[in-house]
Amino acid sequence: MLRGAIFVFLLGWAGWFLMDKSPAALGQLPPAQEMGTNFQIAFDILKAGHPKPAFVFIWHAHYLLLSLLGGLLVSRGWQSVAGLLTRRRRRRLYAAGRKSRDEDNASGTSPNDTN
Repeated sequence: MLRGAIFVFLLGWAGWFLMDKSPAALGQLPPAQEMGTNFQIAFDILKAGHPKPAFVFIWHAHYLLLSLLGGLLVSRGWQSVAGLLTRRRRRRLYAAGRKSRDEDNASGTSPNDTN
């Protein structure tokens, strides 16, 4: 999760610095308040159809919390994809081994025979 949080932190600040934050482009942003209120204000700005000002407002106020939550999501997504690929590989290896054992049993030999 730590690598995901660092990745989201760096990505968020890169987006922050690359974004045009001139007052003409952002409009009038409300002052930062409590955490729950800030998220509601950012969501209202986003609902009004202004994603850049909403990101600038919420990232500046709570970048650490957003980095940790984003890192958690990236980490869980990465683990899900890795688990899916691992299960698929194991299934393919297991099915191949089971197939060869079935062929041995069909030919009349058993792995436990000690002739």
